[in-house]
Amino acid sequence: MVSKLEKISSPTFVVLKKAVEANIHHFKQKAQFNNLTLRPHFKTHQNNTIAKQFYDLGIRNIAVSNIAMAEEFSHFQWDNISLAFPFNIREIDKLNKISENTQITILVESIETLDFLNQNLINTIGVYIKIDAGYNRTGISYKNTAMVQQLINKIEESDKLILKGLLSHFGNTYSAKSKEEVISIYSISISLIEQLRQGLDQAYNNIPISVGDTPSVSIVDDFGNVDELRPGNFVYYDWMQYKIGSCELNQIAAVMICPIVAKHNDRLQIIIHGGAVHFSKEGYSENNEIRYGQAVNMDNDLSLSLIADTFIKSISQEHGIVQCTEDSFGKFEIGDLMVFIPIHSCLTANLMKLDIEFV
Repeated sequence: MVSKLEKISSPTFVVLKKAVEANIHHFKQKAQFNNLTLRPHFKTHQNNTIAKQFYDLGIRNIAVSNIAMAEEFSHFQWDNISLAFPFNIREIDKLNKISENTQITILVESIETLDFLNQNLINTIGVYIKIDAGYNRTGISYKNTAMVQQLINKIEESDKLILKGLLSHFGNTYSAKSKEEVISIYSISISLIEQLRQGLDQAYNNIPISVGDTPSVSIVDDFGNVDELRPGNFVYYDWMQYKIGSCELNQIAAVMICPIVAKHNDRLQIIIHGGAVHFSKEGYSENNEIRYGQAVNMDNDLSLSLIADTFIKSISQEHGIVQCTEDSFGKFEIGDLMVFIPIHSCLTANLMKLDIEFV
């Protein structure tokens, strides 16, 4: 472990800058090769240092989860910021303010929201129509062509709204257990959106399509008739993405480092200061048990290697219980630091925004 990290005394989220840059560069090249716009989702990192890496590598369109996040990153002068979440009409004043100097695109999925926007918007904004292609979280069903066309007509009639296209998120890929399953989910979902698009009035048969989830964008090579990719997790990756097959170990760009506070020989368990308030409580099922983080070695060159059968077995607010083998248990002492790959880096990064190191 590099000397800078040896000084860590409390749970710390550590970002590997070269791996981040390599991930951004790879996805930018992949988008360019397919003649697509890369619009990375910033909800994963929520960090200005990472934002600058994107900007310096030529990225000019981004996605965020809310207006507060848009405000945080607006000083970079992006060409466009997309609020990739159904617009909350209670934030109309904030939308009017930020859209004075920033090009904003929002998501809608109801006539009610469009009517409200037409009555209350001050500035012109772009609009994507949110489509549900089978994930069943939110959006207009791909089956409801008439409703989508109704929203299109409403947007086109407005002097404050600019139609940008159809947008969907294939979040069901995160439950996939193989690359083949990810490709299948993507192919089915895209075909359903294309079916919807061809059912619209002829003038909209080529309306732009924006999609984005890290498993699909990592694994799929042929994206079909889409125009924009909006992955977010790829900037760091995590244990879930590694197990799905989205990344290699050397692409994982963020880890948690936690101090050891106790050891229990009879159970081959290590107690770390690192709990749900640091990692989140999202787990990943392996071998019929839930795991909350995978232990790894970190060499001086920042390369990672797995510590076999050593993982966070359970988690409470501040405690993490690490299940070890006899071999791994004997290699750590109270006061040592352990390194873990988070299960879901988006949630861990959000919790650890104030306790972050870059190496």
